[in-house]
Amino acid sequence: MEFENLKKYILSKPESTLEFPFGEDTSVFKVKNKMFALVGERNNLMMMNLKCDPDEGAALRDIYPAITEGYHMDKKHWISIYFDSSVPENEVLRLIDNSYMLVVSKMTKKDQESILIKI
Repeated sequence: MEFENLKKYILSKPESTLEFPFGEDTSVFKVKNKMFALVGERNNLMMMNLKCDPDEGAALRDIYPAITEGYHMDKKHWISIYFDSSVPENEVLRLIDNSYMLVVSKMTKKDQESILIKI
């Protein structure tokens, strides 16, 4: 998956924004100022951190060697996906959707409603 397609998909989520708090090489995607995805490079591969249910994260790590505990993140609630072509694109998109919804689900009712009405 190319970065530009990934970026376009992530920014299509209601109220998602792109910031660069860690420098130009690290794209941080937020919804209502809460991070749900981070894209950078590590070991010469594009890498993306996503919020993930701990049980699902453990299962994904068993299935895909390219999915690890979140790099420089809370290891329990974040995963890292390394783009080596081993994780199917539809699975990456599903994990982005899940990360987005996990972050939205922790917001106030008012913020949740303002986002969910746009989905």
